Amino acid sequence: MSGNHALIVAAGQGERSGLAIPKQFAPVKGQPMVRRSATSFLEHPDIEKLWIVIGSGQEQLLEHALAGLSGYEIVIGGPTRRDSVRNGLSAIAASGAKNILIHDAARPFLSHAMIDKLISALSHSVAAIPVLPTIDTTINLANGYAGETIDRDSLWRVQTPQAFDFDSLVQAHALWGSGNDASDDAQIVKAAGHQVAVVEGDEALKKYTMATDFAQTTDNMMKQTRTGIGFDVHRFSTGEELWLGGIKIDHEKGLAGHSDADVLLHALTDALLGAAGAGDIGDHFPPSDPRWRGAASDKFVSFASSIINQKGGHIHNVDMTVICEVPKIKPHRAAIRHNIAEMLNISVDQVNIKATTTERLGFTGREEGIAAQAIATISMR
Repeated sequence: MSGNHALIVAAGQGERSGLAIPKQFAPVKGQPMVRRSATSFLEHPDIEKLWIVIGSGQEQLLEHALAGLSGYEIVIGGPTRRDSVRNGLSAIAASGAKNILIHDAARPFLSHAMIDKLISALSHSVAAIPVLPTIDTTINLANGYAGETIDRDSLWRVQTPQAFDFDSLVQAHALWGSGNDASDDAQIVKAAGHQVAVVEGDEALKKYTMATDFAQTTDNMMKQTRTGIGFDVHRFSTGEELWLGGIKIDHEKGLAGHSDADVLLHALTDALLGAAGAGDIGDHFPPSDPRWRGAASDKFVSFASSIINQKGGHIHNVDMTVICEVPKIKPHRAAIRHNIAEMLNISVDQVNIKATTTERLGFTGREEGIAAQAIATISMR
């Protein structure tokens, strides 16, 4: 057990957003905002437990936002952010947490790399926060007019998640004055006499606050949704390696083909090209071309993805099915999902992989090879 717990603060009403529901439950790029950071924590191998603090009466909103996800606990927050965090810490205390990462739901695009950096920083500090430099010229105001220019080299923007030694954070909250709110937990720990380490922040961790942050641009509204389908087959052959979804799988036989014969990535490439209206894999990577002999199939996926990007498109999700009797796909499914998500620069929950058999019928039933199907949904002008 890692002892690393995560706490998402999602108890606010988001009144400045002007939305019909609290902003943490509003969609951002097709998903409820709180779902994005929850998924990132739930799928990180070093996060032992996720806790989510919500406001009283928001249980149904959270259930709808996180439909299909599991492995988290709900805590009811208080009237202020600090009260909500303290409620969360009290609930976690009985679990024996070693470290705690506290994150605002209003920062939805949390990467595993950021989580890794913060956990690593706790090896030499009781607290760590992500920061970014202030890049704009910064001034103060005097009676509604521009005042003095402030030296921006000493100004840094603070983000979340913020990571802490659990016991140190609990003690710091106990020392913080009663009735005093705090905009983050780093200031509470610092007031208790601890030094707070910093790591490089991430521009993707933008905080969503105002209605304009959620509004789709005219350009996005003009895009059309497109779907592409791909299908591929490769036969088993002795002496070949078996690659599926860019992951090498130990098996007595591999798949034969001009490239690395990754049947899953070939089907995915065709689905992406189909959605983009850009032909098929054979048009761009003909088997007669010696350049592609033994080539890694992630090159084909990256090429198809680049065509979509060049046309101003966006990949929303991909869904794939592997059809075979052997090998068993389930033990490798998580690794394949993460690998494909990285190839396409999308989140893991936008990638789905299923496996099925043909009940011993046909060439896959006779264990002569593997087939794969893929479907990709994108938006494009």
